[in-house]
Amino acid sequence: MSITITEAAARHVRNYLENRGSGLGIRLGVRTSGCSGMAYVLEFADDSEADDQIFEQHGVKVLVDPKSLLYLDGTELDYTKEGLNEGFKFNNPNVKDACGCGESFNV
Repeated sequence: MSITITEAAARHVRNYLENRGSGLGIRLGVRTSGCSGMAYVLEFADDSEADDQIFEQHGVKVLVDPKSLLYLDGTELDYTKEGLNEGFKFNNPNVKDACGCGESFNV
């Protein structure tokens, strides 16, 4: 099982962590939400839990709990800019369907 992070996303996370002044990395997870069933959760991680899986690339640690990893295995975390819009993009091979607004998905 794995999670990858692009250089663009890692650079963005590193900048945020430096400006924040602390943090182990970012925590990636899923929660029940939205019209399609699940939504991504992305937040700063100041410490890790005993059962976290930790993936590190480009100097950034991505922490994932075991339940979320079942839905996120193989996901690539990217950071994109398209016109005036910018943000994280989740390239998740497990997604079977997503809502029209892009806020939720199901597997």
